[in-house]
Amino acid sequence: MIPGDQTTIPRRSSSNALASRITLDELLRQIAARRPDALALADPANRASFTEGMPRRLTYSEADRMVSAIAGRLCRMGLPTDAIIGIQLPNTVENILTILGVLRAGMIAAPLPLLWRRADAVAALARVGAKALITCSRVGNFDHGLLATRIAADVFAIRYVCGFGENLADGLVPMDELFTVEKLDPIALLDRDGDAAAHLAVVNFEIGEHGPVAVARRHLELLAGGMAALLESRLAQGAQIVSTIAPSCFAGLALTLVPWLLTGGTLHLHHGFSGDVLARQYHDEACSALILPAPVAFPLAEAGLFARDNPAAVLAAWHCPDRLAASPLWRQGDGDLIDFAIFGEAGFIAGCRGEDGRPRPLPLGPVLFPREGPGAAPLAELDLTALGTVAIRGPMVPHHHFPPRVDRSDQPHFAIRGDGYVDTGFAGRIDTVRQSVVVTGPPAGLVNVGGYRFALRQILEMVARIDVNATLTAPPDPLLGQRFVGTASDCAAMQVALGAHGVNPLISAAFSEAGARDLRQAAAG
Repeated sequence: MIPGDQTTIPRRSSSNALASRITLDELLRQIAARRPDALALADPANRASFTEGMPRRLTYSEADRMVSAIAGRLCRMGLPTDAIIGIQLPNTVENILTILGVLRAGMIAAPLPLLWRRADAVAALARVGAKALITCSRVGNFDHGLLATRIAADVFAIRYVCGFGENLADGLVPMDELFTVEKLDPIALLDRDGDAAAHLAVVNFEIGEHGPVAVARRHLELLAGGMAALLESRLAQGAQIVSTIAPSCFAGLALTLVPWLLTGGTLHLHHGFSGDVLARQYHDEACSALILPAPVAFPLAEAGLFARDNPAAVLAAWHCPDRLAASPLWRQGDGDLIDFAIFGEAGFIAGCRGEDGRPRPLPLGPVLFPREGPGAAPLAELDLTALGTVAIRGPMVPHHHFPPRVDRSDQPHFAIRGDGYVDTGFAGRIDTVRQSVVVTGPPAGLVNVGGYRFALRQILEMVARIDVNATLTAPPDPLLGQRFVGTASDCAAMQVALGAHGVNPLISAAFSEAGARDLRQAAAG
């Protein structure tokens, strides 16, 4: 809880009260004015098992004040307007507060996936010229504060590294003290001309053949994605939302942070996965919406997690949308299941399952949300390219190249066609009977492990440089989509070498004894 008075920091004004002109941090401010004592954000009960600090539970007044405190600190550092601020935090209240604090300061948030290590983070943040990085002391046994200092040493533009937690690495600006500051010093923040929501809010990163590329979105596009999720799931005002998906990608932001703000409810965060903790959150918090990776939903339903008189809506994220059509039937007694076919950072298509328990087809052409019933809005459109890949456009899809004019250079970038379509790279075909798009395969050359994308060629080249006798493959996995398994002359040495290169631990873990055994069994079979 945050003690002290309710002094606020002046912020950019908006000349129009229309929803399209409201920024995400302004939504928070408005809810805090109406419902200051309502519970806004809550950590999982097992927080101390994976990061420092006891679980936090903040009211809207406390959350809004902390957002202003973070914004004020960033401004006092002298960071310029529209500076890009990297964020790498676990799925705790600090993550949500920091994203909104960056926006309130008139800057651009760049949340990074938690398992990204030095190589991916340096490539991404250097490409966009990030000016600061905000992280925490540890997640599990890994020192993220130390990692952040090494990233900053490799990215010339980074001027400050900030951290939540008590045992911070040397050189990090402490952020925990902002929770207990007695009084906020007023700071004049940016006053945007015109429509403040039309300015860039967030930069996410898509993994392509040549590594991470920046994908920038305005408040408007984030709101459109959140509105699509809200309309299809039919969440009521004051919804109790439990989310296992961190806001480090567009899907995480649009399925979690934005619907929370649009409903003015409570966002209960779940880090990693603990079945017992999730079950307690689901039942004890009277959960009305549960957001989780789609493959996990079905075994949880079989285990009886959703058994109660008023089951929640389950928002299931399909990071491998090619698996959606063949997914198991859903039992209506377990509540509504809303499938989200996620096309990387381009966008998603949502569909609530009907009484037959089967997923809805992905319409060819305009997609209305909600898919059935009154008040539908066209928030996406699907097509097939001449190469047989799925393309998407609409209010939630990025509209601008980033950095500006990158499309006129030879640098890899997120391609947006002149007609607004983005080629997702997913292979597809048209079902002429149902006039729908069927996703048949993932983007060529990419591996998707639990929602994390990898460029396979780059990984294979790195592994070969370390050990020419090493092998690595990515077979299908029922829960993760795919997984890496590998073998080397010395698996332990390979793990150490990959760690020294700063690669994602999902790759180095492939060379464990279990991974090598799986690869040998696959070869023998």
